Amino acid sequence: MRDEHAAAVAARTDAHIARRMRGEAHPVEDFLFTYYPFKVGQLAKWNPGPGIRLELETDADRQCFDRRWYRLDHAGTNAEFDLDAWQADRGDGAKFIASLLAATLHREANFGCFGIHEWAMVYRLSEEERRHQQVPLRLSPAETDAVVEGHRIQCSHHDAFRFFTEPARPLNTLQPSRSGMIDNEQPGCLHAGMDLYKWAMKIGPVAPSALVLDCFDLALDIRTLDMEASPYDLRGWGYGVVAVETAAGKAEYMHRQKEFSARAQALRRRLLESLGSAGVRPR
Repeated sequence: MRDEHAAAVAARTDAHIARRMRGEAHPVEDFLFTYYPFKVGQLAKWNPGPGIRLELETDADRQCFDRRWYRLDHAGTNAEFDLDAWQADRGDGAKFIASLLAATLHREANFGCFGIHEWAMVYRLSEEERRHQQVPLRLSPAETDAVVEGHRIQCSHHDAFRFFTEPARPLNTLQPSRSGMIDNEQPGCLHAGMDLYKWAMKIGPVAPSALVLDCFDLALDIRTLDMEASPYDLRGWGYGVVAVETAAGKAEYMHRQKEFSARAQALRRRLLESLGSAGVRPR
């Protein structure tokens, strides 16, 4: 299983590593390694999940599990997850994660945002101030600003809202904060679904690696829609356009958003089950 996991991670990350070595950037595929504070090496570490005793047959096996939150026996022939050490280090943070996941899981989904958060991040910016300078806008700056001004913006996710430009912030119907995450996050939010990868990584060995990779794959798929529905023109990178300023684009966005929300809800349940197996319950 460890070798299979290494191969699965390599298939997902080799292109990113090659671009990094060349000093190149990709506006979609590199996001999970620049926005989130996890290196490829962290993702590549295989974790079977709590309650599994592992036989260590080779030196490579022993080196793999001679690390934090694992306990080796005196002979160095078996390893298992050290629940007590993990709870001492991560227990409080894990309770917050469980509470956030549970609150989001049981809240009604809102599918009416249409990805305008990405437009609010470039609202009234000059070309020099924009992120992704290697990617042009689909519309003129004035037309881009008009899309923001012509929509009811209802972003509920703090880590998206904090990137709004200053003129765009008052246009949002909510003013989400980090302290209000448990009260505000809802299962229709693309960024909340993307963040499941972050939460899976933060709970470390408690989330089996297969679950972490499922969260990673969802996050990358969501990032693709996020950018295809953004004001940026990614056709030169091989991506499509979800023109959310049109009725057809809104319909496509909502259809894909609902599919991602269903995937995210299933992953939330699996993450909560993993946390529960480590004795962590929502507050």
